[in-house]
Amino acid sequence: MFDKIYKLISNDIGIDLGTSNTLVYLKGQGIVINEPSVVAVNIKTNQILAVGTQAKEMLGRTPGHIKAIRPLVDGVISDFEVTEEMLSYLINKADKMSKKLARPRVLVGVPSGTTNVETRAVYDAARSAGAREVFLVEEPMAAAIGVRLPIKDAVGSMIIDIGGGTTDIAVIALGGIVKSKNLKIAGDRLNNDIITYMRDEFKILIGERTAEMVKIAIGSVSQEEYMETEIQGRDLLTGLPREVVVTDSDIREALAVSVKGLVEGVKDMLETTPPEILSDIMHRGITLSGGGALLPGLDQMLQKVLKIPVYVVEDPLSAVARGTGVILDDMALYKEVLIGNQDELPPR
Repeated sequence: MFDKIYKLISNDIGIDLGTSNTLVYLKGQGIVINEPSVVAVNIKTNQILAVGTQAKEMLGRTPGHIKAIRPLVDGVISDFEVTEEMLSYLINKADKMSKKLARPRVLVGVPSGTTNVETRAVYDAARSAGAREVFLVEEPMAAAIGVRLPIKDAVGSMIIDIGGGTTDIAVIALGGIVKSKNLKIAGDRLNNDIITYMRDEFKILIGERTAEMVKIAIGSVSQEEYMETEIQGRDLLTGLPREVVVTDSDIREALAVSVKGLVEGVKDMLETTPPEILSDIMHRGITLSGGGALLPGLDQMLQKVLKIPVYVVEDPLSAVARGTGVILDDMALYKEVLIGNQDELPPR
């Protein structure tokens, strides 16, 4: 009876808590928020100045008393209080979109293979941010549900979710994860590769935002068409500003080691997958989701090396958030895919 009343007076909110971006799904309305996972804090007063897009604009541009913080590193909470403030801001913003009385029920996506301590930190942050009930789901499982893979059937499916901090590789069958692997090779690592390459080859220092812009503009895995862009940074020899022209082949060279590491990680995963499921994957192919799936040529490269069809899902950035929405629509049906709620989580 209480459940029926709560459905009428409270919201169900799904959160894809990402290292780079956080997406919020509001039941009945779809994805209502897509903001960078950045918070600007006034260190003197401990006051939150901005969250999301506004805070990201401040990265690398703040005076001494203001700090732009990314509270998640490699998919894990590195600053609990700032994460709590960010979640509180996002939950309240989503909650206000449909004025309901009770506090919302929240489902949060976390990377596969997270420890009990890391899982507990996400749970506590969401509870402290104002959620009435908190449920957790592994991101590759949420992504698989979001792209409508037959996760409950007796066939194996493989999904690779390439986010900002981590890449989750999971083999799913009969409503559970059979095998999973978590790699620290993802969007942030690729940005750092570009920064390192520019420093070593061009003797120029660039920031994280510039590296990300270059990756999006001309980054690729295989040669398609000639592209170039201009980059402004600080000359390491003179200390003065300098502009250089960078081509797509330069960026491919910068990303080569990390891309190779990602391919090797997928190969290792396939080597330990049960043979029956492996035959299913060969027939059905591998599904790519997450922002990293948008890197041109990555799907063709994986297909060429693994000899298995590779498909990039439609709108890969929102796959996990859409999955949380599907789960929230029928919690009873997807109960077994959840990591748990308060009663099932380990003690602090």
